[in-house]
Amino acid sequence: MQKFKSVDELVNQLKPTEPVYCIRRNSLRLASKFFQNKFPGKILYAVKTNPHPVVLQTLLDSGIKHYDVASIKEIETIKNLNPEIECSYMHTVKSREDIKEAYFKYNIKTFALDTKDELIKIIESTNHAKDLRLFIRVSVSNEHAEIDLSKKFGAITSEAAGLLRLGKQYAYKLGLSFHVGSQCMHPISYAKGISEIGNIIKRTKIVPDIINVGGGFPTIYPDLVPQSMQSYFDEINKGLKNLKLQKIPEIICEPGRSLVAESGSTIVRVNLRKKQKLYINDGTYGTLFDAGTPNIVYPSRVIKNGRVISKKLTSFDFYGPTCDSMDYMKGPFILPNNIKENDYIELGQLGAYGLTFRTQFNGFYSDQIFEVEDDPIMTMYNKETMKEFLVA
Repeated sequence: MQKFKSVDELVNQLKPTEPVYCIRRNSLRLASKFFQNKFPGKILYAVKTNPHPVVLQTLLDSGIKHYDVASIKEIETIKNLNPEIECSYMHTVKSREDIKEAYFKYNIKTFALDTKDELIKIIESTNHAKDLRLFIRVSVSNEHAEIDLSKKFGAITSEAAGLLRLGKQYAYKLGLSFHVGSQCMHPISYAKGISEIGNIIKRTKIVPDIINVGGGFPTIYPDLVPQSMQSYFDEINKGLKNLKLQKIPEIICEPGRSLVAESGSTIVRVNLRKKQKLYINDGTYGTLFDAGTPNIVYPSRVIKNGRVISKKLTSFDFYGPTCDSMDYMKGPFILPNNIKENDYIELGQLGAYGLTFRTQFNGFYSDQIFEVEDDPIMTMYNKETMKEFLVA
């Protein structure tokens, strides 16, 4: 992969006519080391967030040895990196064929579920295996999340209690898990989730071997500035202490966005300006999906490329290159007032989901990917924190 010292250097040399995606290995290393040093348990990277080989290899080299997968394809991707890497199949709805292949071909022992029917599928598809690690996913409030995941997955407390009792008969190790929703903006959600786990423990008198606090850890956007990541870990520690158990179970988490968001950015070019609307060469059918329906506002900056940029700033909204009017990003994206056709814009925090959501709709697709060494536009980690954890 070709490497540049900065996005500006890349644009000045290549003058790309198609969207370009940039990967920052240092950002990946920093976030990885921070989680490994500060989170009170094991880290499972959520592969769905960004399965690019460079991203996966960098996380692996940085010390993350466990991966949260949701499909056979994701398992194949990880096992191709290293057959010994441990994968946990945390999707709660799987076909019998996929369960069987995961267990017998790829030696996957860990499966999540939120219904009795799914438990039966797992037991039967693994031929009543005696070495299963089963996680009962509990539905918890997603009130502080930007993207609510509670409607599709998770068993309510009364159902989860029954599944825990049933699962204990079949599991070598038994876990309880929850997910507070994507881009969770308040750490209290984790304490509430752990409290719900405590209610199930009290009801069943069963202490799980493992508690999985899921993902949802946030990154920073111009209009979404979370508390420090440490405050999330502090809230988790406080919630675990409040369980008042003689021995705290093993703790795991499944971060995605918070590990990789800062590592990626997309360089787009302006095709046309209509007053405060910019028509750019990437959009919601490309790397910018989250800027559409969820209306996530990415940090943005104009790449000067040798010309004078106005100090006066204006709010813009974006339209992507396809013929679909839904290819629209409301923003607001704050950019210099004199921006015009052929100007380049860098959009940050695209390490999370930017690559995975791309389509080839209308024939617009770019797979130009390069490595850059400059800092991301926005970060949750200051320079001193970076020094501490990159050395660690």
